[in-house]
Amino acid sequence: MTERERAEHSGLTAEFWKKKSLAEMSVDEWEALCDGCGKCCLNKIEDEDSGEVFLTRVACRLFDNDTCRCSQYSIRRQFVPECISLTPESIPQHAYWLPNTCAYLLLWQEKPLFDWHPLISGSPHSVHQAGISIQGQTVPEFEVDEDDWEHHLIEEQ
Repeated sequence: MTERERAEHSGLTAEFWKKKSLAEMSVDEWEALCDGCGKCCLNKIEDEDSGEVFLTRVACRLFDNDTCRCSQYSIRRQFVPECISLTPESIPQHAYWLPNTCAYLLLWQEKPLFDWHPLISGSPHSVHQAGISIQGQTVPEFEVDEDDWEHHLIEEQ
């Protein structure tokens, strides 16, 4: 299936991310940008001195380690009020904690999507096959004391 056929099948315009700004995208287009890596659902540690943010393997209590998705996405804020709802307007203030492979961050920085991104590859599994996602690598936050998160740091890919 060609990229155009995949886009038409999904109801999205082919290469919409190249034709529209983040603010111009529909809700469906915005949601389609998520590659499903799961890294935004990881708890992070911020160095107080440098401001540098480090990813941990400690995932939000709503994270599904098998699917690499939020198990309660549409109502997540009822359970996790501090969960950030990313919008085109909020990217500048949240860019520091987004993974460097994140499509939202890449497009905000005017960079292209990676070849493994599902919108390019046509497969929702390509992010996992490329080794970018954290599928099967997390531990739920309720199993790890916050003081021990530093023992679960991971290198960002």
